[in-house]
Amino acid sequence: MAAIPALDPEAEPSMDVILVGSSELSSPVSPREGRDLIAYEVKVNHRNIEDICLCCGSLQVHTQHPLFEGGMCAPCKDKFLDALFLYDDDGYQSYCSICCSGETLLICGNPDCTRCYCFECVDSLVGPGTSGKVHAMSNWVCFLCLPFSRSGLLQRRRKWRGQLKAFYDRESESPLEMFETVPVWRREPVRVLSLFEDIKKELTSLGFLESGSEPGQLKHLDDVTDTVRKDVEEWGPFDLLYGATPPLGHTCDHPPSWYLFQFHRLLQYARPGPGSPRPFFWMFVDNLVLNKEDQDVASRFLEMEPTTIPDVRGGSLQNAVRVWSNIPAIRSSRQWALVSEEELSLLTQNKQRSKLAAKWPTKLVKNCFLPLKEYFKYFSTELTSSL
Repeated sequence: MAAIPALDPEAEPSMDVILVGSSELSSPVSPREGRDLIAYEVKVNHRNIEDICLCCGSLQVHTQHPLFEGGMCAPCKDKFLDALFLYDDDGYQSYCSICCSGETLLICGNPDCTRCYCFECVDSLVGPGTSGKVHAMSNWVCFLCLPFSRSGLLQRRRKWRGQLKAFYDRESESPLEMFETVPVWRREPVRVLSLFEDIKKELTSLGFLESGSEPGQLKHLDDVTDTVRKDVEEWGPFDLLYGATPPLGHTCDHPPSWYLFQFHRLLQYARPGPGSPRPFFWMFVDNLVLNKEDQDVASRFLEMEPTTIPDVRGGSLQNAVRVWSNIPAIRSSRQWALVSEEELSLLTQNKQRSKLAAKWPTKLVKNCFLPLKEYFKYFSTELTSSL
């Protein structure tokens, strides 16, 4: 399917476009509960949709939905923030873009869009039976990609990208500011500085780098001892800085903390200046080689606590890494299984006793880069699972 042509986000037509079904074609019979109340309250009781939670139908509104006109209660706000940038292995978002829940999802057919919508949201807000009709279509363009802003009760917000950023910055407990997502026609290829480990293979498999891409798109450095600010500025600017400690069992010329300090030093060189709106992301990965004191130093320097990403297979912990990053959703409680410090300690001891060099952790962190699809150009939507 051809990509939707670029539109001026300031000039959205106001006319209603009802897709294959409409909540405006018939009046609601009687309210039941949850989202079934939304159409009844709006059409029969003439309640402003901004005073109803668009996600669950609650009248206890805490804030406004960032993408569509409508309210949002406090529990749904927390759920929305937790799932906002979660992606599945197929490259599409894991949850409905309206309610951040949903079991059966409709996927947008625009190749530049990764959003999904649950049957319940589509039926309650656009019109009963709409989800089934959309599901039967070979290609369907979603409510954020359509050239018209309204479908039934679902009204896309003007400047929704800016609204999404403002919502995150206002409602999230994260100390990190969210970068405003970038429209597809403004996205450029990501420029990467990869320290101590080359992640070109992973980024290429996700479509962020073309096979045989120009060397300028990714620069890999093993030893940065003599690298100074002038070098980074001449090589850059960069959009993503990645660094990792060597896995357990690998021979290295430096203590584990050296990788942390060098990463932090180059992070200061690569960062855009204060107040710059340019999206810039970073990730530092510890392969369970930093001791508790070094972990505390990392959290102080990087201004956040780490997230543990486990590799659990057959009910047992096979591997794990600690990650510090400003990439959205890495800290989501829905993303990773909970692992105790005792389990991590036992895993480390077993790996040390085995005397087998562990593999680099790129397979574990690979899908953490998927939220960058909202910011940078990608060349392929066919994700490979061979890594």
